[in-house]
Amino acid sequence: MARIGLEKIEKYLFDSANFLRGHIDAGDYKQFIFPLLFFKRVCDVYDEEYAKNEAEFGVDFEDLHMFNVPKEHHWNVVREKSEDVGQALQTAMREIEKANPGKLEGIFGDAQWTNKERLPDRLLKDLLEHFSMYTLSIENVPDDELGNAYEYLIKEFADDSGHTAQEFYSNRTLVKLMAEMLDAKPGDSIYDPTCGTGGMLLITATHLKEKGEEYRSLKLYGQEVNLITSSIARMNMFLHGIEDFNVYRGDVLADPGFMGNDELKTFDIVLANPPYSIKRWDRDKFMNDPYGRNMYGVPPQGCADYAFIQHIIKSMNAEHGKCAILLPHGVLFRDSEQDIRKKMIEDDIVECVLGLGPNLFYNSPMEACVLICNMNKPKERKNKILFINAVNEVRKEKTMSYMDKHHRDKIEDAYIRFEDIENFCKVEAINTILDKNKGNLNVQLYARPKEENQDEISLEEAINNWEISSKELQDSFKKMIKSLEEVKIHG
Repeated sequence: MARIGLEKIEKYLFDSANFLRGHIDAGDYKQFIFPLLFFKRVCDVYDEEYAKNEAEFGVDFEDLHMFNVPKEHHWNVVREKSEDVGQALQTAMREIEKANPGKLEGIFGDAQWTNKERLPDRLLKDLLEHFSMYTLSIENVPDDELGNAYEYLIKEFADDSGHTAQEFYSNRTLVKLMAEMLDAKPGDSIYDPTCGTGGMLLITATHLKEKGEEYRSLKLYGQEVNLITSSIARMNMFLHGIEDFNVYRGDVLADPGFMGNDELKTFDIVLANPPYSIKRWDRDKFMNDPYGRNMYGVPPQGCADYAFIQHIIKSMNAEHGKCAILLPHGVLFRDSEQDIRKKMIEDDIVECVLGLGPNLFYNSPMEACVLICNMNKPKERKNKILFINAVNEVRKEKTMSYMDKHHRDKIEDAYIRFEDIENFCKVEAINTILDKNKGNLNVQLYARPKEENQDEISLEEAINNWEISSKELQDSFKKMIKSLEEVKIHG
């Protein structure tokens, strides 16, 4: 059979959602379409391996299959059902999970396939026929192509689902920049404690592959609280041809999934986009955290950002670990977290603070930042932090922004050079940050881009500018009062 081609596969996958429109909410497409796609892929690859085994050995060998598929629960058997199709699908998926212990437990999620009001037999039959249009063998659709098409579908579903998009999908051009700046090496362990659909882990592997280095030697670890999303992450790995990974389902603050000798497992590289400023978390438990993740302090109840940050720092290899964390700007300067932030700065692990442009997130014009930490900063970087103001390093497209290669190259080059560049980046001594600015990491205090289109300034930038001006005014006022008091004393 001829290769199908990426464009045709993308259309084929996206068209599958048309069958569900009007029956279920757009935000729920993923819990039905992704398991169907994975079910079809597993069965088609099984058939492909079966044919190769027979051609080479004259008989099939089960231990030569990537995944085992019970014959009575194969896609083709389910396809023949005309009644209770949902039940047949649900049973087949559970039996395939049981037939592959240690690999596929729970991977198909918990979608209600047997709810005939939402998914009548006729609808499921149409979906099965649609997915049966193509044979999704590795020969027809190699891992790279199917993985890329799968990522395309994740993005399209994020566009459709709207309110859940930020949790479900991170801007891949920004994630690529983070991976490039950390620059993983073959054999490294990579961890994402809030991994979503696994995009950060996969892009780290892709970055290595693009450099012509051995990406399959990476050891990938992720944790995700949402059952459906964690299942999608695991499917995503398999569909990209990645087998050395572990995705744990659970709340990383309450139930960290990776342990060793009763301590948190540590990793060479951590990438993360934690949920922003969540209010519902167990602060009391964190106050007495058994893993020592409150080493800098306990964040306020209404803002768990520094709980995630401290978990990540505690999860870094103590000798050479590095991390890149995508965060809201507020973590850089909020008064409520000042003491925690100052202790983190004093520890001299913060290497770079990268300020980002607007509209890099779905349904939000917010400007975020990337915090890069290094447990073993080079001698010339010790007691210093690089601030990069990349607010203008985006390509705007309707309501979204993207970071093209020349944007990423400019930022990465500045990070590598680690020196001042007018209107773009500034190296600042930690003593100055702590003493003069009281631990404030607001990028605009240190590096401000050349002002253009002042009338079009964003609300967040206006607030940042106001805070900077206000601080300068307060400092000036304090100096004036002090001078007056000295004059009064000396008389």
